Amino acid sequence: MVKVFKYKKEYAIKSHEADCHGFLRISSLMNILQDMAAENADVLGLGFAVCHENNLAWVGSNYLIKIQKMPLMNEKIVVQTWPAEAKLWGAIRDFEIRNESGEVIITASSQWVLVDYVRHRPVLLKKYFPNYEPLNERVINTDFPKMKEVSEPYEVSVFKVRFDDIDLNRHVNNAVYPVWASESVDKEFRMKHMVREIELAFKKEAVYGEKIEVLTQMSAEESLHTIRDCSGKDVLAICRIVWSEITSS
Repeated sequence: MVKVFKYKKEYAIKSHEADCHGFLRISSLMNILQDMAAENADVLGLGFAVCHENNLAWVGSNYLIKIQKMPLMNEKIVVQTWPAEAKLWGAIRDFEIRNESGEVIITASSQWVLVDYVRHRPVLLKKYFPNYEPLNERVINTDFPKMKEVSEPYEVSVFKVRFDDIDLNRHVNNAVYPVWASESVDKEFRMKHMVREIELAFKKEAVYGEKIEVLTQMSAEESLHTIRDCSGKDVLAICRIVWSEITSS
């Protein structure tokens, strides 16, 4: 059995990972979290290669990300991740990001389901990884409660799934959904505000070439987004974003 530990890595924020204000992009943050999750899964013997041999895939179902300070271009950060809790059909993985001074600036919790991608069904975690032992340490105490959908949209935005949006599973990568959501708020508001919290619940996969629509509802400095196919039949994801005004960059 592989000993479970907190997997740690240092990143330097590159220019292409920063937005027009110099802060780390939402998509770049999501990609860093996914990279860390994948690398740690490989170390623990339950990564992409092992899963692929057994027709399995880890599918993200939920994220909760809390941002105290978004790192700036050229800033160095230290990212930690670990298996936080085991579930019947998957697991919870948590993250912690510190700046160069050692201050915790971002915390995140994520929930993943282990899926048989041939049968398109979740499978029991212990059946395939009987020695999986989490640290049972949570950085955010959440059970990922059910998220409400948009009831009174003030805006409906339409996007088309690009080739660059899909991942190895040939579904839209998790990092794309909060980008769609953030792109659906008012332009003037978006230019003056930055993300402080992201909550995501994934419902159904989106695929290459598909047209999707984002229903957006605003309340003070919080936006709620229902992401669905353009027929309105299937909800693909729900996203909630808490914003704060940019005071400096």
